[in-house]
Amino acid sequence: MVFKYDVVVIGAGHAGCEAAVAAANLGSKTCLITMDMNKVGQMSCNPAVGGIAKGQIVREIDALGGQMGIVTDKTSIQFRMLNRSKGPAMWSPRAQCDRNKFIWTWREILENTPNLHIWQDTVKEILAKDNQLEGVITYLDATFQAKCVVLTAGTFLNGLMHVGKTQIAGGRMAEPASYRLTESITRHGIRHDRMKTGTPVRIDGRSIHYDLMDVQPGEETYQKFSFMDNIQRELKQLSCWTCFTNEEVHEVLRQGLPESPLYNGQIQSIGPRYCPSIETKIVTFPDKDKYQLFLEPEGETTQELYLNGFSSSLPMDIQIHALRKIPAFKDMVIYRPGYAIEYDFFDPIQLKHTLESKIIANLFFAGQVNGTTGYEEAGGQGLMAGINAHINCHGGNAFTLGRDEAYIGVLIDDLVTKGVDEPYRMFTSRAEYRILLRQDDADIRLTEKSYKLGLAKEDRYQLYKEKKEQIESIIHFAQNFSIKPALINESLEKLGTTPLRHGCKMIDLINRPQITLKNLGELVPALKKELDKISFQQEEIIEAAEIQIKYQGYIQRERMIAEKMERLENIRIKGKFDYNSLQSLSTEARQKLIKIDPETIAQASRIPGISPSDINVLLVLSGR
Repeated sequence: MVFKYDVVVIGAGHAGCEAAVAAANLGSKTCLITMDMNKVGQMSCNPAVGGIAKGQIVREIDALGGQMGIVTDKTSIQFRMLNRSKGPAMWSPRAQCDRNKFIWTWREILENTPNLHIWQDTVKEILAKDNQLEGVITYLDATFQAKCVVLTAGTFLNGLMHVGKTQIAGGRMAEPASYRLTESITRHGIRHDRMKTGTPVRIDGRSIHYDLMDVQPGEETYQKFSFMDNIQRELKQLSCWTCFTNEEVHEVLRQGLPESPLYNGQIQSIGPRYCPSIETKIVTFPDKDKYQLFLEPEGETTQELYLNGFSSSLPMDIQIHALRKIPAFKDMVIYRPGYAIEYDFFDPIQLKHTLESKIIANLFFAGQVNGTTGYEEAGGQGLMAGINAHINCHGGNAFTLGRDEAYIGVLIDDLVTKGVDEPYRMFTSRAEYRILLRQDDADIRLTEKSYKLGLAKEDRYQLYKEKKEQIESIIHFAQNFSIKPALINESLEKLGTTPLRHGCKMIDLINRPQITLKNLGELVPALKKELDKISFQQEEIIEAAEIQIKYQGYIQRERMIAEKMERLENIRIKGKFDYNSLQSLSTEARQKLIKIDPETIAQASRIPGISPSDINVLLVLSGR
């Protein structure tokens, strides 16, 4: 049987769900093909969304009209704003979620999105002719003709799990692997390789001695992921717990290393540097006598707990024996052991910034198939791939984000420019414009762009406009309202800050670290009246205005640097040069430029191995 669609999305993980809903909401007739409709948006590893830099990505997804922030807020069982002790460029929201409710909330969205159909099946082959995509074929021998296909197969492509010497084919525990699809794609000249990731043991909460652990409660604050004011946290809020490994634990693990797939040659793939297994930790840092572990609830009512920090592929008896050396786990009972998984991915250097293949037109890649790790990185890629797949079907300019516009822009530019030699994970340190890419202003940066595309709808756009106007109103008031020393000096001294010698504008006071808009509002009735005008999301708007005031100088300086770099972003070089013939370039530069074929001078400058002198050569040849 033959089905016809504009966009077909393969895989219903975090990338696939975002891609399918984005394409459908933009107006493309879309089909999402998944092995199991009961596992859409499955949280394969820890039941949490967000974290350092990842939380910023989720807020960007939401600002663009994606769904991850909404699903997270509706299913959150704990919320925390990380890095509060640092500047606002580093603040990162994170939420524990109810794993099962997360799935069903996603499914409710998918099943009620216009233009979107779901097909439960496994894709075995892509159809392409003359480097032009035509569709896919499934194991049920259904043919889906499509103008565009988005591949978001996660860890399922030739997936192989390891628990000690035991090997189980699959993409997740108890779920089958996907075969033949990798071979179908590489037949067209697209390069692939293997990567490895892992997940820890799942514990029965009834067997834990919680009194021997430290409790880690969440925050009861106004903050959440979605900028929409009608989305709130609805579930009971729960605590997490922390404890530490000890030398006895490490000794059991060391004795088990000969049976570790990571160290006996059984696993050859590249593993994540920044989320290592417990056995990797004790080998890499042999002098460290303890590691912190986080025990996280999997849901509002389940007894299943996730042990963050103890990913392992050691034999299950070694995992259990080691953990029982921790006092809180001395009577531990588990649901299943930790395991490692190897899977296929495709070299992202072969992609355009739209995530479309350079080799097969209208074939897009998003998520772990691009060598990334993390739900948030996958969701951001899926959203962008879905948007651009729709554009390819119906016309329009490609939609991309710059490194100064979004963490999503940094993520995609890193992938297509530098490639990956290990599973890519986003950090704030990867973004050179962190002050511009804060979590509080993602809607200010991105919602208008998405509204013009047609993805962000009218209600979201009006909220954004109101928020922007109210922030500007507060800043304008602070810039123009004068404060006299006699009215405020006594209060300033109580707050631990220097009294005024003469009058000043309110904005000068707010720049002091001891002063906030809130405590100043208690002292200045006119300011309180101004703040009380805010009709929705009052605390978020006040905080956003205060950040803009306090960090205005840093923001302006970083914007100037970004604008200077934008000059290089506008110098397009793709297709202009025969790099092999440019002997004034270094040999490494010629090789890298031929391989990656950058779009602009700026992208060329970010390729590892391209020197400033090579960039100067390109600028001269470009007539600049």
